[in-house]
Parts: sequence; structure tokens; C-alpha cells
Amino acid sequence: MSDAMTAETIRITGHGGDEIEAYLGHPLGSTPHGGIVVIHHMPGYDSATKRMVRAFAAAGYAALCPNLHYREAPGASPADASAAVRAAGGVPDERLVGDVAAAVNHLKSLATSNGKIGVIGHCSGGRQAFLAACSLTFDAAVDCYGAFVVNEPPPGMPSAMKPVIGLAPQLSCPLLGLFGAEDSHPSPQESAALSAELHRLGKPHEFHTYDGAGHAFMAVDRPNYRPEAAVEGWKCIFDFFNRHLVT
Repeated sequence: MSDAMTAETIRITGHGGDEIEAYLGHPLGSTPHGGIVVIHHMPGYDSATKRMVRAFAAAGYAALCPNLHYREAPGASPADASAAVRAAGGVPDERLVGDVAAAVNHLKSLATSNGKIGVIGHCSGGRQAFLAACSLTFDAAVDCYGAFVVNEPPPGMPSAMKPVIGLAPQLSCPLLGLFGAEDSHPSPQESAALSAELHRLGKPHEFHTYDGAGHAFMAVDRPNYRPEAAVEGWKCIFDFFNRHLVT
């Protein structure tokens, strides 16, 4: 399969009719393919997240990352936009769901869409991926060390980051979870509690916890990066999406 792809910044109509920036990558050619909504982490709509979009596109998926911080700081650097969003209390859950819904609609509108859509997020984006998968219809969802899905956040965190485990009965698709054994948000106890609740509800899921890895162990540009765990994690992600998004 060719890895030829293209990527560009576009505009989509997000929650409340707001026009927001988004980064789209997709394979070249006319072969039908699945789509993936990439939810960026709290540090923002940054180069690391855009590299993920291009990696999915090179692997044969259309991938779209909406800029969740665009309203607070259009045109600002990811760090400045993230600071503005933190000061405002974080991205409201309702707005997140609306922006992700817009991304889903755009991916499904592409002439090469096969109609199957996944969602993935890291850190705060992991929590938001779970929230989106419980609020919208997806074919697959990936939560990479999503904090505060189960437990309340500590003081000083954005007020919008409330637990969303209560939405688990509405989970619309299989869920892949990747976690670090040395992480504290979420701790192994939190991911175990989430797994137990999904098992109780009969929701298909597979969780992997990596020894020696803490939070953000997949972030190549951060000190927390753990290559061995990250490589295994990406293998799991591509295998999971290949099983659920390829016709």
C-alpha cells in the first residue's frame, strides 16, 4: 500500500456554529478508507499532534484534528492558547463534543470515506476521547492515559475536567486504553476501576499497562518518553484501528 498522503489546515464549523481551525491529513488516491478524529492534549494544537495526523494519513486513514483552543486565542502559539484555555477553566465538555461531531461530519463527507470513524486522544485528550465515544457514535476509540475519567482532579486543574465514568453505559464502540504503571493521573487503580465498570456493563475494551512508564510516555518531545512502551503502544493502536475501521 502506498504511503502517499497530503496534509493541510482547513476550517470546519464547530460547536455553536463557530468556525474553527483544523488539521486534515488523508491518503492520496481513490481507495475508500476509515477516518480518525485526533483530539490534541492540553499543551495544545501543536506540531506533535499534527505529526500524529500525518502518521495516520500515511497509514491509510483520513485524520482530522480540530483546534479546541481556537476560540480563546486564534492565531496564538499552542502554549499561549493553552494558557488562555486553562485560565478560562478548560474546554467545556459540551463544546468538545460539538467540535468532535463537526470533525466526524467532515471526515464522513470526504469522497473516499468508508463510513467508519475512530477517535483518539492523549492525556486530557484521552478523557475527551472517552467522553466523545460516550456522546457520539464511533466505530473505535483510543484513550491514551486519559486523566480524570474516574477520579476527581486535584486542586488547581481546569474546572471543566470532571470525571465522566458515569457516561460509561453510553459507550458506543470498542475502547482501547494505554496506561503507564508509574502514572498518578490516571493511576493503575483508576484504569482498573474503569475496566471493571466497562466489564460490568458488557462494553468491549482492551487495556494495556506498561511497566516503567509514567504519564505522557508516548510523547517523543518530553522527558517522560519511554521508547519501548511507546513502540508497543503504537502497535496496539494501529492494530486496533485496522480491526475496526478497515472494511
